[in-house]
Amino acid sequence: MTEKLLDCVEMTTSTPAEYTVIWLHGLGASGHDFEPVVPALELLHRPGVRFLFPHAPVRPITINGGAAMRGWYDIMSMDIGDRGQDQAGITESADAVDALIAHEAGRGVPSNRIILAGFSQGGAIALYAGLRNAEPLAGILALSTYFPLQDEVLPTLDESRKTLPVFMAHGQQDTVINIAYAEQSRDVMKANGIDVEWHDYAIEHSVSADEVADISTWLKRQFGM
Repeated sequence: MTEKLLDCVEMTTSTPAEYTVIWLHGLGASGHDFEPVVPALELLHRPGVRFLFPHAPVRPITINGGAAMRGWYDIMSMDIGDRGQDQAGITESADAVDALIAHEAGRGVPSNRIILAGFSQGGAIALYAGLRNAEPLAGILALSTYFPLQDEVLPTLDESRKTLPVFMAHGQQDTVINIAYAEQSRDVMKANGIDVEWHDYAIEHSVSADEVADISTWLKRQFGM
């Protein structure tokens, strides 16, 4: 388990916070990237929701010529099937997310009131960490992403994780992560008994207003709003 907690941007819709959303940014971005989404979600004042936007560590990224930037793991190739997936980096970041979940429990928000969310690389970590986590979560929000290290996680799934609500969304014109990878992830999760709510939009590798509206509806459902 990571000893030092990730630095986070923190926003709360109202106090006390009864739920937490841990939202992971994409490659080269930061925890500030999705701050504007909180007011756009138009959540009600009750229950209070704490949003944590962690900053990924700075690390060299192979596909970018080894340039150092914020990233949850290294990427060797844009072809996901040939990436040789950075298992060490993915596991390290998932451990850091687990530490945030445990910290939130100490602040009075148990794991079953915590949603893991993420965009692109952050969404991959949200899926991996959320589906391997031993403690039940409130749900996973995975945007413009895919499910990494599937062969490691899927055999370990128990019934509590199969009932975990999962929201996946992707751009039909995404040239960074082809929608086919997201569809494969969706299909393999469904084949393993996970209930995935799927959305796709006529956008590229981004988030649209329609998508934010659908996310808002899904979050309100999980929060009982």
